[in-house]
Amino acid sequence: MTLNEKETRRISKFLSLVLRHQPETIGITLDEAGWTSVDGLIDAMRLKGHSLTREILDHVVETNDKQRYTYSEDGGMIRATQGHSVEVELGYESAQPPEFLLHGTPIAAVEVIRREGLRKMKRHHVHLHSDESTAKSVGARRGTPVILRISAKQMANEGLEFFVTANDVWLTDHVPARFIEFP
Repeated sequence: MTLNEKETRRISKFLSLVLRHQPETIGITLDEAGWTSVDGLIDAMRLKGHSLTREILDHVVETNDKQRYTYSEDGGMIRATQGHSVEVELGYESAQPPEFLLHGTPIAAVEVIRREGLRKMKRHHVHLHSDESTAKSVGARRGTPVILRISAKQMANEGLEFFVTANDVWLTDHVPARFIEFP
């Protein structure tokens, strides 16, 4: 199996669509924790004209730079690790964040964020990162990126809850503007 980077990215984006936002696109369902059968996913994708094998799926899961997907312990189920707009309960436990976390956003969004803070919009949580390169790449997806510094520990000390995913994405419901340091 040889997949070039462009093909791997295309499959990953489609997996993101069906495992995070629109599973009905290919006729699969997610359980309450976001899991779906690997075999069912592969079969449903084939029925919709997408060539996918377990070997290709393994490659996409293993090489995804943001580690967006995970298999169950027995390898029979798959889910997205975060970023869902469909109702799922990922089962993350509350965690104590570091003093500061980062959020990458396009420069065009900064003024709204100054007024309203960071909102989860259609997702379950606001996504924050501990490293600048990840935050920058997230912010660059929709324009010139700006890195916002979040006083996460202070937020937690004031009762706002945080969760952390296996791929080191920090999640919270809302970041009020007073906790954001703008460039």
